[in-house]
Amino acid sequence: MKKLLLTASLLASPAFAEGELKIYHWFEYIPQELVDKFQAETGITVTIDTYDSNESMLAALKAGKLGEYDVAVPGDYMVEIMGTEGLLDTFAPEDLANFANIDPKWVDVPFDPGRKSSIPYQWGSTGFSVNRDVYSGDIGSLSILFDPPAELQGKINVLDSQGEVLALGSFFLGIPQCSQDRAQLQALNDMLLNAKQHWASFGSDTAKDVLVSGDAAAGMIYNGFSAKARAEGANVEYAAPKEGYVVWMDNVVLLKDAPNRDNALKFMNFLLDPENSAAVTNYAAYSSGVTGVEAFLLDEIKNSPENNPPADQKGFFIQACDEETQKLYDAIWTNLKK
Repeated sequence: MKKLLLTASLLASPAFAEGELKIYHWFEYIPQELVDKFQAETGITVTIDTYDSNESMLAALKAGKLGEYDVAVPGDYMVEIMGTEGLLDTFAPEDLANFANIDPKWVDVPFDPGRKSSIPYQWGSTGFSVNRDVYSGDIGSLSILFDPPAELQGKINVLDSQGEVLALGSFFLGIPQCSQDRAQLQALNDMLLNAKQHWASFGSDTAKDVLVSGDAAAGMIYNGFSAKARAEGANVEYAAPKEGYVVWMDNVVLLKDAPNRDNALKFMNFLLDPENSAAVTNYAAYSSGVTGVEAFLLDEIKNSPENNPPADQKGFFIQACDEETQKLYDAIWTNLKK
């Protein structure tokens, strides 16, 4: 796990000073300038630790880190799981002066109806990108990842993210998420194991870098990472596969037993300011869940192909499975990662 050292190490003392905020966040997902702005405006000292998947974040919190952090930034389905497992605190809309800035379509969401434990951070998609200097053929299918053409075999990076890999695999096979059908689950397991022989690596925080360096010619990737790869000179094209792609929303959640609860709410309110939310979008190249950001967005962000998929292609949220069904998918993932 990488650590962004904005203050002294978390290991220095178990005590928490009044002017602190401890954030558990994705890698490369908030501009340092925005953190500096928050610190300057509030006098609160910020420390950020990072993770590379929803599942690794959940595992760390359940293994003893709950109570160390004030907020985390899970994806949509993970918010639901964390709420079910009692890892989240709640707040009232009046606790956040900027609550009304949340885009109405992102308020009554199924993973946190009425936004009692979370606010929207950024949303986007997970599909794949292909280096057009290496492969010029059709990239409109998830077969690029799961049954790749010869030019791409052995040159594919796959996200180290259970939810997204298994969801895209399910889309490719045309089976439902959270299936309990043994034949369907066996087919998913077998397909992934066969596809794995054509993959070069598993990597989430390196997904952009391997495309830029040429270490991978194709890769499962977040749309913002693909836009950044293009901006850094890689001749990549982001695909919207016909079978479907993952749509996600990352959310800032108030964690149970947050040591600096009031500061956490100040930070969440800060992020609901349109100018501040736009700063995240301009940095990360995704989309905001806050109204009023358009005036602050860069043209290359508003017009990027990664943020404007074809209207005839469909995106789907990852579903949170019940506990027993999830064990079946956990077994498939464990088998794939051996």
